Amino acid sequence: MSQFRRLRDAAIAILLLALPFFVLNANLREPGRDNFYDGPILELSAPIQSLAASVARAVSDFFDDYVYLIEVRQENDRLRARLARLDQEHEQLTAEALENRRLRSLLSLRERVGGQVIAATVIGRDVSPFFRVTRVEVDRGERDHVREGMPVVSARGLVGQIRRTWGRYSDVLLAVDAGSAVDVIVQRTGSRGMLRGTGEDDRYMSRIEYLGRDDEVRVGDLVHTSGLGQRFPASILVGRITRIVRADSGMFQEVEVAPAVDFSTLDEVLVLEGGSRAEARAETDEDEPLTGEP
Repeated sequence: MSQFRRLRDAAIAILLLALPFFVLNANLREPGRDNFYDGPILELSAPIQSLAASVARAVSDFFDDYVYLIEVRQENDRLRARLARLDQEHEQLTAEALENRRLRSLLSLRERVGGQVIAATVIGRDVSPFFRVTRVEVDRGERDHVREGMPVVSARGLVGQIRRTWGRYSDVLLAVDAGSAVDVIVQRTGSRGMLRGTGEDDRYMSRIEYLGRDDEVRVGDLVHTSGLGQRFPASILVGRITRIVRADSGMFQEVEVAPAVDFSTLDEVLVLEGGSRAEARAETDEDEPLTGEP
């Protein structure tokens, strides 16, 4: 029995070794010179060859896809890094453009106001519980020849005036502070009044006092400094009228003005050294007295 098994195993081994030779020989033989056994061998080997080819293609496609996906992932990583770098550059360029726009606006304001000015940067803010800015601090003080009462303006309009100085720093009294008073004029009609801040914790607002009941004003009118009072230059934008109340009695009407300046986003300001242009004119024309600021 063991002898039979050895013979069987040897025959199977010889057949398996010879089979590829016969299959290869049958596939390589030129047409017309086939042996009697080539046809059956080709017929039997065709499904096996087809299956082997399919498996080889599948394995090849798998590795091709795997390598392709690795390359795609690497390319995606490079594109993400490039996109992040471009986003950062775009943000930097946008910030620089905004800064250049603000500086150009300040330069234009400086040329329009005239006289000596001191450029300053806002370095601190006090905020109310309602996130309203109540005070700003700038990086210029008495060492930079900044004095109490000097007007402070930004590219958008009037900020306020210097309230206190020490060393190289100063506090600014905002135009919406209850202690602020500025002589103003309504641009459209020329009506004049005194702008006083309301000092509210939850909003930025001022009111025009001493504006006659017959003075024609309406919501949306722009309000500028009048230049009177020998402190604030004329034609500095203060804000826009948002509400008008005319009582049944009394000589004046109540007008609310929203400031043109967003105090929460202030960055650069100008401190005006020489006061208003009216003050400069007063030095050359002493016969024409100027109305002082109350």
